[in-house]
Amino acid sequence: MSVVNDELSPALVMRLRAHDGNAFGQLVKCYERPMFNVAYRMLGNAAEAADATQNVFLKVFEHLDSYDTKYRLFSWIYRIAMNESIDRLEQHKRTDAVTDREEDVPLTSGARGPEELARNDQMHDLIQATLMELSEDYRAVIVLRHFSECSYEQMAEILHIPEKTVKSRLYSARQVLREKLGKRGVTAA
Repeated sequence: MSVVNDELSPALVMRLRAHDGNAFGQLVKCYERPMFNVAYRMLGNAAEAADATQNVFLKVFEHLDSYDTKYRLFSWIYRIAMNESIDRLEQHKRTDAVTDREEDVPLTSGARGPEELARNDQMHDLIQATLMELSEDYRAVIVLRHFSECSYEQMAEILHIPEKTVKSRLYSARQVLREKLGKRGVTAA
């Protein structure tokens, strides 16, 4: 998955601010999958990620007038998705809610044999479980770089931190992730 092209953002924002329903539908169509992916990787739960994604678009609609057009639209929406995910994580910490996240991991499909699919599913589950062990800051940079394919510049804009901090945090996050995966028997190829 790659970051959505923002070339039409100024025109789209004008239509959105004019309460054009088709424009909002276009916005959701363009950004729904990337926002779900970010929320899922941050939360580790498909149902929770779907709820978070809905809230993201509700907040986009409610706060569109506060969007500053000097920034990219996708960065603004990604930031809302990250904040929504982090808020949900904090809410879970406060309520000490215990869930079995592994039941909520969607299965992948393909034309491969059952053994390969099982190995891929196990690896997916292992990576997601390990991601959930990272701090929110580390998880955010891993998700944005490796699952959303954001550039360092885009990550800095989304996270509101200097690009140098993004690079440093990503390096540290990768080291921690590599160590945690190594303890689970996964080594870099």
